[in-house]
Amino acid sequence: MLHVANILNPALDQSTESVQLQMTYLLNWIEQTYTKELDQPMVKNFKSYTKGFWKGLFTCYDHPHVPRTNNDHERFFRKTKTRHRRMTGLRSWNEYIIRSGEFVVFVDDALRQKDLLKRLQSVSYKTFREERIRWSCRLEETTKRRRFRRNPQEYLEAAENKYCMLIGQS
Repeated sequence: MLHVANILNPALDQSTESVQLQMTYLLNWIEQTYTKELDQPMVKNFKSYTKGFWKGLFTCYDHPHVPRTNNDHERFFRKTKTRHRRMTGLRSWNEYIIRSGEFVVFVDDALRQKDLLKRLQSVSYKTFREERIRWSCRLEETTKRRRFRRNPQEYLEAAENKYCMLIGQS
């Protein structure tokens, strides 16, 4: 595994092609070196694990702004989920995200930033209102889907009543 870490460790002179080539050589070497019956589960596991990640494994070499791992993102989401669990007592945060929108996870992080107030003050009220309306419309669609899934009959009756009121029927 140390070989893999050394190969995948980003360097300035590496490209996707060069790292893929090195990994291909390593996979072939492992396959040719570990030929005993006892080694086969390890070889099979290593090959299938590598194959599963192969497509996205090398992106960071051609695009330096893409991190090699997503460990920082995982830590951020774990910390956010833990805070949500402490506040609400609920283990799942799916409803919270559906109700508030997927960007709600960034609110907690934004509240701890030093220059947040200055950044918010630099946004004009007109821009804020436009973005707020756009956001509300987006959440409204999610709310409609959630209400329909919860009780389709009630949702359809309410929609029918609203339509009848619009065209002048009771």
